Amino acid sequence: MRSKPRPVLSSRTSRVTALVFAAAIGVASCSTSDSEPSGESTAPDTSGAAESEDTTGAEAVDELEATTVRPAAYVFPDPPEVPDAANADAEDAIDRIVAGIGFGSLDPTAVDDLTESGDARHAWFVSDMLRFFQGEDSGRLVESFETMTGVSIADDPESQRSPWSSVTNHLIAWDTPAYDGYREDKGVIFKQLEPDWAPFFDDADAAIDWRYLSWGGVFIDDRPLGDEDGCPGGCIPALDDPETTDAVSGNWYPDDRTVFGIVVDGEALAIPLNIAEIHEMFNLTLGDRRLAIPYCTLCGSAQAYFTDQPDGSPTEGADEVPVGRTSGLLSRSNKVMYDLLSDSVFDTFTGAAVSGPLQDSGVVLDETTVVRSTWSEWKREHPDTQIIAEDGGIGRTYQLDPLGSRDDDGPIFPIGDFDQRLGVQEFVVGVLLEDGTALAFPSEEASAAFNAGDPVELGGVELRQSGDGLVAVDAESGDEITAHEAFWFAWSQFHPGTLLWER
Repeated sequence: MRSKPRPVLSSRTSRVTALVFAAAIGVASCSTSDSEPSGESTAPDTSGAAESEDTTGAEAVDELEATTVRPAAYVFPDPPEVPDAANADAEDAIDRIVAGIGFGSLDPTAVDDLTESGDARHAWFVSDMLRFFQGEDSGRLVESFETMTGVSIADDPESQRSPWSSVTNHLIAWDTPAYDGYREDKGVIFKQLEPDWAPFFDDADAAIDWRYLSWGGVFIDDRPLGDEDGCPGGCIPALDDPETTDAVSGNWYPDDRTVFGIVVDGEALAIPLNIAEIHEMFNLTLGDRRLAIPYCTLCGSAQAYFTDQPDGSPTEGADEVPVGRTSGLLSRSNKVMYDLLSDSVFDTFTGAAVSGPLQDSGVVLDETTVVRSTWSEWKREHPDTQIIAEDGGIGRTYQLDPLGSRDDDGPIFPIGDFDQRLGVQEFVVGVLLEDGTALAFPSEEASAAFNAGDPVELGGVELRQSGDGLVAVDAESGDEITAHEAFWFAWSQFHPGTLLWER
């Protein structure tokens, strides 16, 4: 462990300066925008720095299609050996590299010294550098990775699209350990890009695997609750307390399009997919309960978390009712949600606070079921349902398909290896039992079985239809069990060892 503090970049270095080395990113952002400016942005363009407006949806989709990273179709080689002891030479080289980042340059001599250390643990730092440097610098960093690990990525198809993705996928799949001080070094880099990430990286007690944390191409949404002004700095703006209408007034939304349906205390709400794809986060009241609803476009997963208790007081362990916001960071292609009021990060898949005051208080948000259904079937089953208004209540226009074919070819951010029992983006209904047992039901196969009159049951959990989506219930009592759909790669990486239903 180092005995000296890490270099701190000059306070004169602003986000605009940081964008000098982030101008041309190999993988585009985790969201796209439609024709109306809203703050969702693709990788930054330094010609307008942080003040630039969004690209159009078509432009954003084209860029993403050009850089799509498909899941690995090869067998990863054996992981490299890593030393147990600290490596002073490598740490010194990293300190020198970090010291120059604020000036938008990469010290080649320091990179060479890092490479000569031969310590594969430090390839994680190389991965982080690759996220922000291209051209000659990128080639130098790839060579550093290959020398430290003894593995070439030249034959990896992913490396042609994004050397950063290829390198990071290798490191994740190998479960390569990080070195002492990695969080601090990574934090210095990332805080130059977005200073408001400081509470996350400065928390030494955070239960975050810093190796998996990456930049999604957008900045933090730190707008106050109810702010409707969008994100001129380039965030994905949550939609707070949106206006809703009845089902009849929701006829603007095509019947065959997807909604995310939620029922709380007998009150039903439908969130149209096209609006979810733009905002990715909702804070609203349903059935007199307060909810934070993140939607991860990259994981195909919408979840609904109670942020209060039935009596209206904040969720247990919190002083105030949390407000969900998108951080702009990802963890293995899953959005990183945080609480605006306490700067506490949440594990979006479990609802557990993993940093900040809410982690200290042991906050785990209670979850309720989200049903993925067509609009026609949801409103048929729930004729009294509300649906978010066509303009979101903020007077904007939403394209019906803002993401287009962006995700058709697999994850566009690194995920490492994946559980190959199912296709990487096959939808599953995931259930996490109280004893920690994880269950997954392939959605299409389960629906076919249900329609054929065959039982869909595993581990004491039975699936039933809601709309033309699926809900989970206790097989004996019939009581509903919390469930949500997600792409298989996302569910399985957060719940390894999941029991998989087969027909």
